[in-house]
Amino acid sequence: MSIDDIRQAKRKTIGTNQTLKALKQPSGRVLCVYVAKDAEPRVTEPVVQLASRLGVPIEWVDTMRQLGKACGIEVGAATASILAE
Repeated sequence: MSIDDIRQAKRKTIGTNQTLKALKQPSGRVLCVYVAKDAEPRVTEPVVQLASRLGVPIEWVDTMRQLGKACGIEVGAATASILAE
């Protein structure tokens, strides 16, 4: 998946809290996780670890600003995900 996929996704999470909550759901509805390379590791590491443990693909994005823009928000985002419809 590419960053363009999150732009077009109908269902997504934006931010670490929403992404972690979605990953913890037993339904396995997270298709892909996006993580900004310039985000604080203490913020992104729980998402990366859980996604890895669950076998969810992780896409790395260069900046938080780029990820936020792809998600349609004016501020940066450390993590985001695409959810199954």
